[in-house]
Formats: sequence, C-alpha cells, structure tokens
Amino acid sequence: MKKYILAVLYIICIFQLARSQSQDITGSVKDARSLQLLSNVTVQLEGTNLSAQTNVEGEFILNNKTSFGEYILKVSKIGYVSKRFPIVINKGMPLHIEDLFLELDPASNQEVYTIILTDDELNDDTSASDNISGLLQASKDVFQRTAALEFSSSFFKIRGLDSSEGKLLINGIEMNSMFNGRMQWSNWGGINDVLRNQEFSYGLDASTLNFGGVLGTTNISTRASKYREGGRLTYTSSNRSYSNRLMASYASGLVKNNWAYALSIGRRWGAEGYQDATFYDANSFFVAVEKKLSKQQSLNFTGFYTPNRRGKSSPNTQEVFDLRNIKYNEYWGYQDGEKRNSRVKDVSQPILMLSHYWDINSATELQTNISYTFGKQGHSRLDYPGGGNPSPAYYQKLPSYYLADTSGPDYSNAYLAEQEFIHHGQINWNRMYDANSTNANQGLEAAFVLYEDRTDDNQFSINSIFNTEVNDHILLSGTLNYSQLHSENFAEIQDLLGGLNYLNVDAFDGWQYDLQNPNALVDEGGKIKYNYNMYAHVISSFAQAQFKYKTLDYFLAINASQTNYQREGLFQNEAFKDNSLGKSEALSFFGYGIKGGVTYKISAKHVLDFHAAYLTEAPNIQNSFSNPRENNNVVKGISEQHIMAADINYIYRSRVITSKLTGFYIDKRGSNEIGFYYADGLTSAGIEFNETSAFVQEVLHNVNTLHFGLEFGIEAKLTSSFKLKAAASSGQYTYNNNPNLYLTSSSFVTEDGAIDFGTSNLKNYKVAGGPQSAFSFGFEYSDPDYWWFGATINYMANTYVDVSPLTRTSNFYLDDDGLPFNDYDEDVAKQLLKQERFDDYFVANLIGGKSWKIDKYYLGLFVSINNVLNNSYKTGGFEQGRNANYRELKADNENPIRVFGPKYWYGRGATYFANVNIRF
Repeated sequence: MKKYILAVLYIICIFQLARSQSQDITGSVKDARSLQLLSNVTVQLEGTNLSAQTNVEGEFILNNKTSFGEYILKVSKIGYVSKRFPIVINKGMPLHIEDLFLELDPASNQEVYTIILTDDELNDDTSASDNISGLLQASKDVFQRTAALEFSSSFFKIRGLDSSEGKLLINGIEMNSMFNGRMQWSNWGGINDVLRNQEFSYGLDASTLNFGGVLGTTNISTRASKYREGGRLTYTSSNRSYSNRLMASYASGLVKNNWAYALSIGRRWGAEGYQDATFYDANSFFVAVEKKLSKQQSLNFTGFYTPNRRGKSSPNTQEVFDLRNIKYNEYWGYQDGEKRNSRVKDVSQPILMLSHYWDINSATELQTNISYTFGKQGHSRLDYPGGGNPSPAYYQKLPSYYLADTSGPDYSNAYLAEQEFIHHGQINWNRMYDANSTNANQGLEAAFVLYEDRTDDNQFSINSIFNTEVNDHILLSGTLNYSQLHSENFAEIQDLLGGLNYLNVDAFDGWQYDLQNPNALVDEGGKIKYNYNMYAHVISSFAQAQFKYKTLDYFLAINASQTNYQREGLFQNEAFKDNSLGKSEALSFFGYGIKGGVTYKISAKHVLDFHAAYLTEAPNIQNSFSNPRENNNVVKGISEQHIMAADINYIYRSRVITSKLTGFYIDKRGSNEIGFYYADGLTSAGIEFNETSAFVQEVLHNVNTLHFGLEFGIEAKLTSSFKLKAAASSGQYTYNNNPNLYLTSSSFVTEDGAIDFGTSNLKNYKVAGGPQSAFSFGFEYSDPDYWWFGATINYMANTYVDVSPLTRTSNFYLDDDGLPFNDYDEDVAKQLLKQERFDDYFVANLIGGKSWKIDKYYLGLFVSINNVLNNSYKTGGFEQGRNANYRELKADNENPIRVFGPKYWYGRGATYFANVNIRF
C-alpha cells in the first residue's frame, strides 16, 4: 500500500513538474544584411492560432500550451522576404531560437506606398476616379497588391465602390471626411516614410480598432517608439503628377530617459504633370514624439502639415481630344509668357494628435486618442458676370456648333473655329484683363474675376480603444468615438484681374446673393455668391468578440452611431429669401451594424473563410442638403442607407503557391446622389419656367445598387528568385431600382425652387467608375545580388460612361402639353439611351530596382514604367445633361459632330517613376 501511494505521488509530481515547465517558443529576428534587430515582425506557428510580433528589441514570445511535434514557424514583415522554418516542439520543453534572419525583399521596396500612388493617380474632381487601390499596398495579398500597383492607373474601383466604403484610421482615429465620406489623401501626402506601420483588414474581416466599412479598415500607427531606428533620404523623378520629390526622415528609437521621436520633411514640385499646365507645389512636415511614462504607459504626440497646391485638368468631349490630344487641358492660358491654370486645388490643413497607451496587464490594453484638424481647402475658378464664357472649349467656340446650324452646316465658320482652337485653344487672360480695365475706366464692375470655393474646417475627435485577451482563444475589442465638425463654406475673390470690384448679384437670373447687403461691391478677399456654416456631431461605439481554435475561428461585431447635421446660412439669397438665412432643421440619423465571420482551417494548405454583414449608415453631408450654397432645403425623404454584404473565400497555400479566390455580394439601398449642371429642353406639364435652360441641382434619391463578382490572386514561387503572379476581378455593378429624381434651381418658379420628375429608369444600367473586369499576369525576378526586375500585362474590360438620370425620366419623352412627342420612336429612343461601353484595352508595365550596401549605408534604386506601349484608352466619362429630351438628343446625335457629347477622361500614355534612396 505504501509503495502504491509513493508511486501515485511520484506520478503527480512528474505531472506537476511537466506543467510547470515552460513550453513557450521564444527568439529574436534580425536584418540579414545589417544585423539590426527588427521590430513588428509577425511570427506565426502555421496550423495553429499562435502568433506574435517582435518588440523594439526584436524579441518574440509564443505562449504555447497544446502544440507539440513538427511545425513550420513563419516569419514575415512588409518589405522583407517571408521565411518558413521547420521546428520540433517537445512536450514540457521550452524552445528558444536565437537570431532568425530576414532579407530585404527588393521587389517590395517600390516606394509606391499608399499616399504616393493614390495622390499621384486620383483626380479630385470626379468620383469616377475615386478608389482605394493605393490603400491596399499594405497587404501581402497578391490580388490587393495588384489592384494597388497595376489596376489603379485605370481608375479601377475595388468591388465597384469608392473609398468612402473603407475606413482609414491614423492612431485609431477615423480620417474619412464627414463631407463626402472619402479619404483625404492630400492631408498626409509626401510623408510616406513615416506611414508604413499599417494594420489592414480587407472587406468584412475583423478589426480590433473599428467596425469598418464593406471595403475594410486600415490603421496607420505613428507611435514614435515603433519606428525602426535610422534615417532615409529619397529623391524621385517622374512625369505623372509632379516632376521632382525630395524626402528626408529619421527615427531615434527609444533613447535615454525613455524618449523616442520620428521626423520627416519633404517637397514635391513640378511646372507640369502629364496633362498640360497641371503644376504641383507641395511641402510636408511630420513629427512624432513619445515619452514612456512607465513600463505600462506611454504618451505620444503626432503632428503633420502637408500644404499643397496643384493645377487641375479638364474632362473633354471626343471632339476636343480629336482636335488636340489626350494631354489637352482647357483650364489654362498664357499670361506674361507663362502657363496660368484657372482651376487650382489648394489644401492647407494641419492635423494634431495626442495618444495615450496603457498596458493594463499582459492581456489588456487601452488606447485613448485626441485629434484636432483645422485649416482650409479651396478650389479656384473663373466667373464672368459681365462677359462671355472664357472657356476655350465652350461649345459655341467649337466646329460642331457651326456644323449643327439649324439652317445647314456652316463649313466656313466651322473651319475657322477649328483652326482657332487648334492654334489658340487656351484661356485668353489678356482679353479678360483688357475687358476689366475698360470697365474700370468707366466706373463699372469687373466682367471677369477669379474666385475660390472655400471650405475652412475645424474638427475635434476623441476615442478610446479597448482590447483584452480573455484567454488563449477569446479576444474582446471595443471602441467609443466622438467627433464634431464646424465647417465654414463660402466663395472668396482671389483676383479681380485688373477690375474695379465685383457686384454680388447673380448675373444669370438677377437675384441678390445676399439681401442683407444688396448690390454689394466686393474687393479681393471678400466673400461672394454664398456663405454658410455646416455643423456635424457623430458619436459611435463598436464591440467585437473573436474566437480562435485549432480548426475553427469565428467573430461577431456590432456597432451603433448617432449622427447630427445642421446648416446655418449667413447670406440671405433672394431666390430663397425665406429659406436661406439662419439655421436649417437639425438632421438626426441613427446607424447600426452587425457582422460576423467564420474561418474553417481544413488543413495547413486549405482554408475556407466566410463573412456577412448588415449595416445602416447616415448619409454624408454632401448628400443631405440639396443645395446648401443657396438654401436650407434637405433632400426629400432622406434617411439612412442600408447595406447587406457577404463574401466567401478559398485560400490555398503551399511552399510554391499562394492563392485566394473570393466571391462577393453587396446590396446598397437608399443612398442619394447630387449633381450640378446646365440642362436644356426642360418640360413639365403645369410648371412655369423662367427658361427652358437652367443651372440645376439634380437630386437622385432612394438609389439602390447591386455589386457582385469574383476576385482571384495567385503567386507561384518557382525558384528562390523567380515567381509568376496573376490576378483577376470580374464583377457586375448595376443600379438595382428606378430611383426618384427632382431638380432644384433659382430659375424655377415654384415655392421651393424644385420640380419633381418622378422616377428615373436606371435599373440594370451599369454603375460607372473604372473597368468592371480587370486581369493581370506578370513575373518578378529577384537576384541574390539584390537587383530585381518585373513585368506585367493588364487587360481592362467593361468600362461604362456615367449616364444622365434626367434623360431617363418622363422629361425625355413628354412635350410641353404633358403628352408624348408626336414623333417619338421607341426603337430610336432605345439606341439614344443605350449606355456607352468603352473599348477594352491592354496596359503593359515594367518595374525594376537594385540595392547596395556601402559601409553602414544602404542605397536603393527603383524604376517603374507604366503603359510601356503608349496605348490610348478611356478610363471614364459622363453624359452631359443638357440634351434633356428626345428631340434635342436625337438632333444632337444626327449632327456630323455631337455638340453635347459625353465628356471623357483618358488614361496617361507612357510614364515613368524613378526613385533613389539612401538609408542609414
């Protein structure tokens, strides 16, 4: 009996000893060339949920309790070649691996990071070119990298959605604009070197920081102690948006007294980009300073300021492109021998942040952030209250206008107009100065002025982010956010162009812009046309639970938000004298969302992933007020938009092949779209018009769209140096209902200046905005001597023009008496209303680079050439709304050259981007 008891006690002691012995996996990771310890390296035990990141000393700990035997340890970091190390884990024995080495991946050191690419490729004037492709460079997914680097120059939109459907955070604070929901790239352009610490979740995947949108969440961390110690100098030459760029950055790492700092300064400039007269003038400044208060707490200050000015380029009709070329830009003309652009975007908005990091214990952390943004954004343009339209591409100055003469083609004047446009088709600044000088001599107001549409924002945000690991399998996350915005909106005279002053009266309709100051004469720096404040308050919360097990992971997330908007008019517009001055009704929206996902790990090679979400969102400010420049009117029947979304993913990974196939479905309902343009041929029975032509605000409300399709990416590493890669996206993005449409204008003699045109028959028309199908195939070769080369061929298909909703209403076929046109032909109408599909096209791109180690310095070279074959292709466009009825549109299409044909954007021809940097 005694022996039996001793044996039991012995077994218990052995069991307890085994339990007390650590089975953790520990180690460190270094740069293979510099032997410098690497932080923020992801270390993962494949086939399990065990993963960790290295700290500032390059060390990691995997708390292992249940995994024994042979495994693969995967070590990865953006900018380095991922490595997989076979290891053996023995029960009851800790495993320490000293100095795992990672080598720089020269192919990933392309310097085409988020802000570079997006700032370079996006045209700020059109939603058709708004995408988030540049955002996705942070991900290692081959499809997302391809979308970022290959598809974006064609203005490809991920899943047919713009950037408002994704969330961009800096230190956990959302940076999407309250005005239009999009990401404000200009506010942090040129500080690329200090924006590389990114955490990315794609689509409906889980994020510990934010509920996110249907395109995912990206968080950029600017915590000073997390930057790799050292500096970088960079020079870039390009012929895309700017000609030159200089950047310098330095990070101290954690130094004495637990301080850390990171600095960056840069400049981008050029007299002209790819399009004519698109100058670029931008500076950038960044500072981050962190003080480690204790072992558990740190305080980090971040400030960045990136003032930038850039000349815009115009969309043009095919007639204009044919007469000139795809570089033509109607916004400029020579003044004193130099090109002067009338359309300039000017952004100057500093952003300040203070973040507190608190590691409450080894499993729980709390981050609290405060952010303040202020400054201005301006868009200049010409006004001509006492003169003709100064645009050189104005339709009455082009050959098509004379060829469409109702008495027969006027070939003589058409030829003269053609020659004038070819040889002198730019803005005539001298003529405007002469006209203003003549008026000034007679005591008259300026006939032409240059003014700026200004938005001066002050935005304050605060949030707290909480994460806790309940145990090895459960992670809980939650946030609480509050933001408030005070936005001043007005037009300001920049240049009287030699004139005496400006008469603040609508020259078209004769309305006073401000009845409080009738017939006001305004000088440079004075406010004209409109003046109002916009207020917004948003409070939101988010909670999420993630569960991770050996073969099954799943999560559930919920969020709720309360959004309030209000307009305050400071001018009393005569056209809306009872509804323009003072505060509007307060708009209030409640949004909520729920999403979840399941990941089934069939094996180490095969993974299935499924996500689904339902959410309601407040409309943004832009789509809440029908015309805030003139009145307090709110979009009729405004409410939250509803989104149902799902995706399913199959992932295959082996030593040679990494691939992912995704199917997605997104159903958006109840959104609004507002456009501004001149319309001709307006008819509505029983409605009195001042003119059949008018400058209108088109309000399309209760819009439903449907987005579904497939995404695929595959990468095959055939040797240690050579890999093939391919990616594809094929989707169908259509209007899914016939939304309601009404127009507002000061030209309408109605109580609220609005005319309801009923439904717009848009169902099954394609949603415009880049190709709906895109395919890429390429290769990369990385030599052991640290040079590399790659090439891709990309095929773009199914790109459509943005149709005019007004021409799809009853206004198209009804005459003034409310009856259909007596010459209306349905077959002809179908052809007139058929949506234009652009030609498919190929684009070939080349990339390459080399890196050298010189003593303690690293020299890197990167070069890319886009559209090597110099192909010409349309990337987008829109129908003009001027031909609003059957007779006018039919007559225009029968002309030798259309007078009011669609306006297009063309892709760039062959362009280059060359970058050299030295790291120390």
